[in-house]
Amino acid sequence: MIVTVLGSGTSQGVPVIGCDCPVCTSLDYRDKRLRSSIHIETSGKSIVIDSGPDFRQQVLRERVKSLDALIFTHEHKDHTAGMDDIRSFNFLQKKDMPIYGDPRVLNQLKQEFSYVFAEKKYPGVPQVEMKALDGSPFLIDNVEITPIEVMHYRLPVYGYRIKDFTYITDAKTISEESIEKIRGSKVVILNALQKTDHLSHLTLDEALEMAEKIGAEKTYLTHLSHKMGKHQEVDSQLPDHVSIAYDGLKIEL
Repeated sequence: MIVTVLGSGTSQGVPVIGCDCPVCTSLDYRDKRLRSSIHIETSGKSIVIDSGPDFRQQVLRERVKSLDALIFTHEHKDHTAGMDDIRSFNFLQKKDMPIYGDPRVLNQLKQEFSYVFAEKKYPGVPQVEMKALDGSPFLIDNVEITPIEVMHYRLPVYGYRIKDFTYITDAKTISEESIEKIRGSKVVILNALQKTDHLSHLTLDEALEMAEKIGAEKTYLTHLSHKMGKHQEVDSQLPDHVSIAYDGLKIEL
């Protein structure tokens, strides 16, 4: 399995025109954080989790030539706004794109991309096949994926486990039941928005505490805002088994 971090930032962490903060003015490519998303290649399948506003740029950068499925964690725009760009894969692959998510998320997509689901569709709109999840493990051909519910303040969000890898974003709290589903993963990607308190996201200290509780061999931190600081400075202060993720990072399992 190869996991590529398409984006490690958030709408509060994407480089901003005119911003003179240390992250935006940094020359370190690891500080250029697009909206959070990952690409997974396993058992001959190509899967993306979340398609934010930077989706097109990300898949072009990583030369993702095929896509078998798109999975959503939740309905916030920094995770869904790029869904329209799956039309290129429709054109290349000559088939509808399976899209997986909680029914609430799929209903939101139907509202925001109403033209995709219109009775009389305009030529060239994305062609999708909606796949509602109920929290149970599901298959994408021969790849089993386990949804893991976490709480983004009061909003349920799905993380996902595939084999020995788990991806969690936009979490503030994770129940013991969900932690048990994560345990045994060799690699975990976990959100950590900033160092100071936040209502709906894990802070750096909270993410480190959660990483210890989960006990993975390696944990990468993602969904980083400007307030987290520069990659090199933060990463150098972390335990050996925890690292800051960055756009383009490839993880082999």
